[in-house]
Amino acid sequence: MMHFDKLFIDGSWIEPFSGEVIEVENPANRSVVGSVPRGGEVDVNLAVEAASRAFPKWAATPVQERVRLMQSVLEYLEANREQLIDIEVKELGAPRDWAERAHVKMPIGRLKNYIKLMETFEFEVQLEHSVVLKEPIGVVGCITPWNYPLGQVMQKIVPAILCGNTVVLKPSQMTPLSAMILAKGIEAAGMPKGVFNLVTGKAGEVGNALAKHPKVDMISFTGSTSAGKEVGKLALDRVKKVALELGGKSANVILEGADYEAAVRSGLSSCYDNTGQTCAAWTRMIVPQNRKKEIEDLIIAVTKEYVVGDPTNPQTNIGPLASRKQYDKVRKYVELGISEGATVLLGEVPAVEPGEGYYVKPFVFTDVDNKMTIAQEEIFGPVICVIPYDTVEEAIEIANDSIYGLAGAVFGPEEEAKRVARSMRTGTVYINNGRRDVNAPFGGYKQSGIGREGGPFGVEEFLELKATF
Repeated sequence: MMHFDKLFIDGSWIEPFSGEVIEVENPANRSVVGSVPRGGEVDVNLAVEAASRAFPKWAATPVQERVRLMQSVLEYLEANREQLIDIEVKELGAPRDWAERAHVKMPIGRLKNYIKLMETFEFEVQLEHSVVLKEPIGVVGCITPWNYPLGQVMQKIVPAILCGNTVVLKPSQMTPLSAMILAKGIEAAGMPKGVFNLVTGKAGEVGNALAKHPKVDMISFTGSTSAGKEVGKLALDRVKKVALELGGKSANVILEGADYEAAVRSGLSSCYDNTGQTCAAWTRMIVPQNRKKEIEDLIIAVTKEYVVGDPTNPQTNIGPLASRKQYDKVRKYVELGISEGATVLLGEVPAVEPGEGYYVKPFVFTDVDNKMTIAQEEIFGPVICVIPYDTVEEAIEIANDSIYGLAGAVFGPEEEAKRVARSMRTGTVYINNGRRDVNAPFGGYKQSGIGREGGPFGVEEFLELKATF
């Protein structure tokens, strides 16, 4: 049990104004595994004031000193790696192997990469008649989601702090425990007071207070498109800089002549890992009509290799959904897909009552029309829509027929696959199992967001440009 009763503000652990806590539930068995303070507007005000006071001195601190302190944070997280893995198994329900790879190893890798980037990052650019200065923005309010608790925090606070900004972090109330460990690491590193502040609480109370605060200069938000719109409106009312990483309904376009098994395996992994709770998951599998049966057979065969169950079991690939709210949402969409007339290729409709934990088995619809609700709205569970097409141009049209544009994939003959990838209106496209690049930008077109995270592009988000002549 991990119970925290204090917030980290201005370099100290202080009690929340409300005196209340929020319990953290293990979605695998619905037991309480911890709690965090229920912060509110009063606490946000204290944190922002601390960050505002700290900003001038921190902005003037040499980059080498910022890097040294962040290196100490890295060492603390490395030393507490096993504890962090255990936290994500319990607070998110992630299978242990996935918790280690995706929720701990990858975020730590991002932290290492941002530190490395600072060695060569140019904060001054000489032009023909001017020098462009890249300066910190000020106080950054970071609002992060529950589905990648530590990873999304790293994508925001690390580049922000290394660039000379000060930060107030509001993690998800559902999965806040890893952020508490991070705060301990920042404290242990000796980061100056006010550079990093942590206020846990409910989104409408803490997140909205951050977005509205006059001394917050930027909001960096990751979450649903609907919540991002609300936060963005509040922030833009005072003309803050806004970075939004939002929802997706990404397409996996499989062309004739593709390695169908590779395409299916990658597509299912994208949709089933993290129990489908990934904004960039390829949830629409767009397949050639005359290869549909072959691909469907592969989907059935490969899905049998996935084990749904207790995340502490080494054999488990798919743990529970993160909450009762998510469970009910996925069940609603499964029932909706059936009522819309899509064909059930495999899966079971989740029970009305979830039982011990929030488990759902992979669900695949086929013969889906892209106009159906299940093909247009983000479900956020292990649910896939198989959509047939007759021509490549039709496949491109289907892929782009979405309010979202976050990610995607194309499998097929190399040159044709590259052409299709260039035609897709989305921020990320994998071509024939392309490898992840930690320095590549991540973010979306259309209603999938504003701005980019990752590598030097993610660093740039937290800087203002000043031209001097």
